[in-house]
Amino acid sequence: MSAPPDDFVLRPAIAADIPAITDLVNRAFVVERFFVAGDRLSRDEVARLLEVGRFLLLGAADQPPAGSIYVELRGERGYFGLLSVDPGRQGRGIGRRLVAAAEDSCRAAGCTAMDIKVVNLRRDLPPIYRKLGYVETGTEPFVPGVVPLEPCHFILMSKPLG
Repeated sequence: MSAPPDDFVLRPAIAADIPAITDLVNRAFVVERFFVAGDRLSRDEVARLLEVGRFLLLGAADQPPAGSIYVELRGERGYFGLLSVDPGRQGRGIGRRLVAAAEDSCRAAGCTAMDIKVVNLRRDLPPIYRKLGYVETGTEPFVPGVVPLEPCHFILMSKPLG
């Protein structure tokens, strides 16, 4: 795996980034269309998420982001989700750099742990997160109101931010 280019900048998203985030997430989550029909999220959903947490973006300053991650503070625990890397740029360390930035951000805010959840049908993801120090802590039902094409649930994973 190669590293992200040196000219890549990490920055928090602003409202003007909503279209680019929506596009990136939907392109990155096309792999989930075997169990969920349609786009992963809308511009309105991204805007609502920005009211609760924030997106961190990684990419060249004058280009659409190569990657993004949603980060939310939940008391002493941090949460990240919607980790998205441009499909043509995967395998270059962009996701790993975004996860590290999310963890650093939550650690700096006083969080003692980071939580994530992955869909059980994405069998490729838990081993990746285990390599980053995450362990399974339980399960929860899939997104309320969304009817998946196949039965599924979330796997909850956590990591101490020592």
